[in-house]
Amino acid sequence: MAIGDRVRITIQEFEQLAAQPANQDKLLELINGEIVEKMPTEEHGGIVLRLGGKLIEYVEENNLGFASTEAGHRLPSDEYNERLPDISFISGERQPVRNGVIPQMPDLAVEVKSPRNTYKSLREKADYYLQNGSRMVWLIFPEKELIEVYTLDADIDILQIEDMLDGGEVIPGFKIPLTKIFRKLTR
Repeated sequence: MAIGDRVRITIQEFEQLAAQPANQDKLLELINGEIVEKMPTEEHGGIVLRLGGKLIEYVEENNLGFASTEAGHRLPSDEYNERLPDISFISGERQPVRNGVIPQMPDLAVEVKSPRNTYKSLREKADYYLQNGSRMVWLIFPEKELIEVYTLDADIDILQIEDMLDGGEVIPGFKIPLTKIFRKLTR
């Protein structure tokens, strides 16, 4: 093997590595056969908490399904991917998974850009989610205070700080102003 060649690992190998004591407290994803460790920042965590809190409150009040953070999603037919969206929503039409990885992509996947992410990698994630069963993806870019909204067979919607994010047909009636998502941390 030449230097720089990467060996793709399978889900089974990934699960064995993730179960090792040194890795049990890490947020690990398998993306196209490569292990990627998620390294959220304080800003990232604040955004996930603010948006996720509003989302789960709305979803539960309206009995729409299940919202969660950092839940593993994997297609049974895909040997090289186990995704861990920052926030995910599964409609009430699907049953929750109490133990282990969810064997499908979420209806809504949300990814918040951390300093180690690239714009390209997040957009590739959005494409993966949509091509494998998700109905909507929100990519959140804290440093630019904007959100890209992806749906299958539609143009990308780019929202800026003065705009309102809504759940569309995936989470009917859910709305939140971007100013509430990007509220600055104060000391």
